[in-house]
Amino acid sequence: MSLTRRIVIAVFPDVDLLDVTGPAEVFALANRETGGAAGYRVQLAGPVAGPVTTSAGVRLVTDLAFAEVDGAVDTLIVPGAVDPHPDGPVARIDQDVVTWVKAAAPLARRVASVCVGAHLLAAAGLLDGRTATTHWSTAAQLAADHPSVRVDPDPIFVRSGNVWTGAGISACMDLALALVTEDLGEEVALAVARQLVVYLKRQGGQSQFSVPLSRPPSARRDIDELRMFIADHLDDDLSSAALAARMCLSERHFARVFRRETGTTPAAYVEAARVEAARRLLESTDEPLDRIAAACGLGSVETLHRALRKQIGTTPAAYRRRFRTTA
Repeated sequence: MSLTRRIVIAVFPDVDLLDVTGPAEVFALANRETGGAAGYRVQLAGPVAGPVTTSAGVRLVTDLAFAEVDGAVDTLIVPGAVDPHPDGPVARIDQDVVTWVKAAAPLARRVASVCVGAHLLAAAGLLDGRTATTHWSTAAQLAADHPSVRVDPDPIFVRSGNVWTGAGISACMDLALALVTEDLGEEVALAVARQLVVYLKRQGGQSQFSVPLSRPPSARRDIDELRMFIADHLDDDLSSAALAARMCLSERHFARVFRRETGTTPAAYVEAARVEAARRLLESTDEPLDRIAAACGLGSVETLHRALRKQIGTTPAAYRRRFRTTA
């Protein structure tokens, strides 16, 4: 007799469409991959039962009104919505959702937010004293509005007890796959990932974006071109002196310009780019550490160890065990 796992996803006007449909598809595929043994049953709940227009203009139809959700809920999923603003998107706080989540969450086995849905969990008091993530563009808003929440804008998702928070948009798939892993194990989750043709599974500790994307474009095209050169030539001589010579600037003036445009020193930027490349190789290959260190311009295994400990607080072997993504 299969176990029924009831998944209730909150839906409200202008909700982000993928935040709702992405996890629902993951759970549906888990049912298919297990011949129905996964037992997932997804329901959409909203302020009222009936059609709801999402941010994409596509309408969803809720199964239940919030007031009609009774009985046991295995997983409560709270997606988000944003309002445009000249300074960037602002997470919308829908009070109907907040009120319902506050009442429904204690009755659920676990609660998860998708993207800016973390703001709704925080408004309901569910993130107080916890570490949480959200879409990088609203992380500062979440931290400012809720000082008791430890906001980490970098990970794809964060688990704190029975509360999960996911990062922006497509990371909803990674979060849902992690929930499937918890329920059914790694093998089923990987089978679902293959059906979705996604990058098997990015784990929660991985970054939302790469080093070149972590800073906005600079005001100088030559600095942006240099950043791309660094990414493509990690095993070259990328000392400040070599980069300054490439820019036809004195080393001191180059260091000032680079820091002004990127917010960091040339040496720190290069090391971060090399560590990111090393992480990708650790995740996706069985290459020995000395070859990875050489390919990424870190030179030696000792330097690779030191750089990973400095950047992400772990060793190459420990990182590879946790984040290995291929058989």
